[in-house]
Amino acid sequence: MSDALAGILQILTLAVVLVLIHRPLGDFMAWIFTSKRDWKIERGFYRLIGVDASSEQTWRAYLRGVLIFSVVGLLFVYILQRLQAVLPYSLGFPAIPAGLSFNTAASFVTNTDWQSYSPDVTMGYAVQLGGLVVQNFVSVAVGIAVAIALIRGLARIKSGTLGNFWVDLTRGILRLLLPLAFITAIVLIIGGVIQNFNGFEHVTTITGGSAAIPGGPVASQESIKELGNNGGGFFNANSSHPFENPSGWTNLFEILLMLAIPFSLPRTFGKIVGDTRQGNAIVAVMTTIFAVSLAAMTWFELSGAGTATKLAGGAMEGKETRFGIWSSTLFASTSTLTSTGAVDSAHDSFTSLGGMMALINMMLGEIAPGGGGSGLYGLLVLAIITVFIAGLLVGRTPEYLGKKIGPREIKLASIYILITPTLALAGTALSFAIPAVRKNVETVSIWNPGLHGFTEVLYAFTSAANNNGSAFAGITANTPWMNTSLGVVMLLGRFLPIVFVLALAGSLAAQDKVPATSGTLPTHRPQFVGLLLGVSIIVTGLTYFPVLALGPLAEGLHR
Repeated sequence: MSDALAGILQILTLAVVLVLIHRPLGDFMAWIFTSKRDWKIERGFYRLIGVDASSEQTWRAYLRGVLIFSVVGLLFVYILQRLQAVLPYSLGFPAIPAGLSFNTAASFVTNTDWQSYSPDVTMGYAVQLGGLVVQNFVSVAVGIAVAIALIRGLARIKSGTLGNFWVDLTRGILRLLLPLAFITAIVLIIGGVIQNFNGFEHVTTITGGSAAIPGGPVASQESIKELGNNGGGFFNANSSHPFENPSGWTNLFEILLMLAIPFSLPRTFGKIVGDTRQGNAIVAVMTTIFAVSLAAMTWFELSGAGTATKLAGGAMEGKETRFGIWSSTLFASTSTLTSTGAVDSAHDSFTSLGGMMALINMMLGEIAPGGGGSGLYGLLVLAIITVFIAGLLVGRTPEYLGKKIGPREIKLASIYILITPTLALAGTALSFAIPAVRKNVETVSIWNPGLHGFTEVLYAFTSAANNNGSAFAGITANTPWMNTSLGVVMLLGRFLPIVFVLALAGSLAAQDKVPATSGTLPTHRPQFVGLLLGVSIIVTGLTYFPVLALGPLAEGLHR
């Protein structure tokens, strides 16, 4: 079977499975967050933390819950790393340095999972399980909860509340993530992903040398790593390591896990607002962007750049021969169009324009389909901007789902859109504008000087600002500047947008519903899908095109 045929069959299989699970999983999530009954274990947890599950919160109270919970998680993961040397199952590893501990804590609390270290030779099982895996569950649950709060803001009429953060968080973990992660971990174990506490096994090779074979509770981390759009690998090679990703079918299964919840959340949105056509319009935008991006990246990698790659049938440097180009670009497109950041190939070794597509995927705001919750609320914010722009262009009334889009709403939406590009571009600019920092970046962090080195730094800050976590691996990020600046960018890139999303949700929830008129723009038809696609791409293009021209575009055209 040719690589092209195998690749096309994989894509078709993935599409069929996503279509099959879209409705049941979306309906299940809608039930989770609209059910009036609490489970016994949930009621016990609410009593433990002193929460009244029947009491709803204003957007400000909901936001306080998000921030307090996340700050506690940040401190816990930081302290756990600093105490690693005295923890059980530390495997003899020392405490993590302060700067790296801050960066890692910020990374996992924000659902970024950026790793400036080699996890299999840096962190013992106590930190991996008690710190990182726990955050893999709770960080995506926070993102889903915020998306549900925005949906409620669109669905409710003259309401001052958005639900209860602690209830949404608990239900997201206990009813959705834990059961799915348990089932998918078993599937991965069947597929050959390891799950043990063996530490390092020292063996003698057939040539008489010695080697240390690592073990660890990998499958339990791998399942939620992909399902929760986290991306942090148990091993430095991430999902190209055979202990994390043993075969072609586990590779496809991990891709499915990354896409399952984000592609089903639009159905949840449609069910809660009472019009599934609205969810269909959102998923149509996600699917179109995903398909175009995947096609472009695959074409760039198959075309190669130069005689050697063309003779080899494509750019195979940095790619697993087990997977080839088609599976590698499918995985790369998925991980950068969601906020997962996992890799089964080296993005740094992609062709200039193929690597640019990974960058653009993140620069879009990861909305196709985006991370768990964050992709949906990002695209809903863009939908609000779209109806406002359409109103200006053709005289339609700026309304979305019966809610008027006035000055307050458009200001909040506009600020949301500006946050991540500001952080990504400012972080990149400061890395080269401050003389002492620039010297360190150019002599320590960048291994590939010139245009590609610039792109590595741009990729790092784009990944951090969008809470993705993937990297151009040619960059050394474990330095004081990179650890601190990327950590700050990850925190601001996660929580500043949440502030404005919840403020927007509160503003929408307080409104009455305006009846549709002849001047109302229908937001479930192909016309709106096209408008939303255009706004999503144009906003991104206008923001990032100049810096892309300085990096990957210049490198690609130069070659």
